[in-house]
Amino acid sequence: MSTQQAVTQNEAAQTRRAVSNILKGSAGNLVEWYDLYVYTVFAAYFQSHFFNSKDELQAGLEAMAVFSTSFLMRPIGSWFFGRYADRNGRKAALTLSVTMMSAGSFAIAILPTTQQIGVWALLLLILVRLVQGFSVGGEYGTSATYMSEAATSKRRGFFSSFQYVTLIGGQMLALLVLVILQNTMGKDVLTEWGWRIPFAIGGVAALVVLWLRRSMEETVSEEQVAAAKAPVAAGEARPGTMKLLFTQHWKPLLICIGVTLGGTVAFYTYTNFILKFMNDTSGIAKTDTSVINFWALLIFMLLQPVYGMISDKVGRKPLLLWFGIGGVLFTWPLLSTLAGTKDPFTAFLLMMGGLLIVGGYTSINALVKAELFPASIRALGVGLGYAIANSLFGGTVPLIGAALQKAGQVDLFFTYVTVATGLSLLVYIFALKNKKATHLDREQGDAWSQAPKDEDKDKDLVNA
Repeated sequence: MSTQQAVTQNEAAQTRRAVSNILKGSAGNLVEWYDLYVYTVFAAYFQSHFFNSKDELQAGLEAMAVFSTSFLMRPIGSWFFGRYADRNGRKAALTLSVTMMSAGSFAIAILPTTQQIGVWALLLLILVRLVQGFSVGGEYGTSATYMSEAATSKRRGFFSSFQYVTLIGGQMLALLVLVILQNTMGKDVLTEWGWRIPFAIGGVAALVVLWLRRSMEETVSEEQVAAAKAPVAAGEARPGTMKLLFTQHWKPLLICIGVTLGGTVAFYTYTNFILKFMNDTSGIAKTDTSVINFWALLIFMLLQPVYGMISDKVGRKPLLLWFGIGGVLFTWPLLSTLAGTKDPFTAFLLMMGGLLIVGGYTSINALVKAELFPASIRALGVGLGYAIANSLFGGTVPLIGAALQKAGQVDLFFTYVTVATGLSLLVYIFALKNKKATHLDREQGDAWSQAPKDEDKDKDLVNA
């Protein structure tokens, strides 16, 4: 066998291994985000069982307030699971998080209503959402880290984009279940008990993922796990600790928060709050908005790997600039036009225009954050940085949007999204450099280096 053939076979084996691990890791991500999003997708049907308000807008506002409470737990979940993943491995952390999410979904599926147990129903709903927020807080940072580490060096953008493929896929799957149930059940049946079905589906799916994740390969070295458990000298910090993060990596943490701020606001605007926005502000029927959202999210999901492949050629920064500049210039025109249209197809085009801009962020943000930190603190740094920005800004989008809707001040919401995007744009311009060597490059191979010479390939094969 020639040297070139051996190299080709070695690269093919690495790609197959990466694909297998990415699929197993992303399947859990899909289910976790389905379980999270199914709440907002079906809120209009179950809110009467937990919120006593006769005003539909007020009940919706209260439902979104409960949704936002899950974001309070995200920083705590990110801290716990990030520390756990950096000290015990990514596989163990991902397995634990999907187990907790499964339990939460089953709990909502059988939860008594206020008509049965009074205010305890609302309190139990809040408790379950807090547990799920804790779980998904750990899922994001750990899965972003795992997919970035499991990817091959030259295709990190492509492989890591599957985190948002499955994140978007989770919401799309929730919408698909909604469309199916809307067309197979009457509204009265769906409101009475049919809303429990999607939560039961999420619980069962999480159990399937739990089985799949048993065969994932670990990306954390045995040396790092040993170092995390070994005694340390005075003044030193173990891997995966807040001390290590805040003393040696606080600057990347701030950059991570800045990278996330505008992206998470825009993402939740165009993928989450948009459903309620079309229903209550635009006046489009619920059945139409479900279909609009499903097809727009399907296209958006399929575009994530395309954006990722582009980033593998031109670098990560140009895509973030596309999002930042596009978001600042077009958020107001897109949303204000959407507010005044009742035509479903026009609404679809406007939503799709926003998503095409947001794709510059969603497709590569996980990788950009993972590249900021070394392996010893990566899951904690990525997870906590994301969770802080997501909890303060992204998770509050439905609540802020609903409140401004009720007050008749939706224009202020457009301004909020624009300003948040502009703040992140400043971070993209001044804090990030394109194609600069990162921690991942130094640990697992340079993404931007030229192809090695034949004699270098021979050395790599011998060392392998």
